[in-house]
Amino acid sequence: MRSSTSPVAEYSFDVVSEFDPAELTNALDQARREVGTRYDFKDTATAYDQRDETIVIESASEDRAKAALQVLREKAARRQLSPKLFQAGEPKTVGKGRGQIEVQLNAGITDELARDLRKRIQNVTPKVQVRIQGDQLRVVGKDKDALQLVIKSLRDAEDIPVPLQFTNYR
Repeated sequence: MRSSTSPVAEYSFDVVSEFDPAELTNALDQARREVGTRYDFKDTATAYDQRDETIVIESASEDRAKAALQVLREKAARRQLSPKLFQAGEPKTVGKGRGQIEVQLNAGITDELARDLRKRIQNVTPKVQVRIQGDQLRVVGKDKDALQLVIKSLRDAEDIPVPLQFTNYR
């Protein structure tokens, strides 16, 4: 009786860019709590407002809004959320001299980024195949070491604009 497994196994993993919304909510709650208790934020009426894929930070001045953004980044880092997740816009002055910063949540792999990642992976090792599947990439190869090399090179790349995760490693 023959086994249904082939003698040459293929290994694969998926490259995705996503975040846990519950962790983001926790980070926002912790940032609100810290801003509420810190002396340098006293009487600044600093607020974090999440609207879908945007967080609006408003405070008494642009400097306080920048400091509130830094508090959010610190709390998010403690919750294992990548700093690449937050793409902050320029601080602007809104009514009565208050400062406001709009922060876009930078997750998801665009078509352009997927093509760029495919080229990077093929440059690392030609021993793997890369398939673009919507907002994720499937990397398939016969050699586990080649897949590990791809993961390492993508983790070490500083110029990728979104946080990457590697799932379904088989």
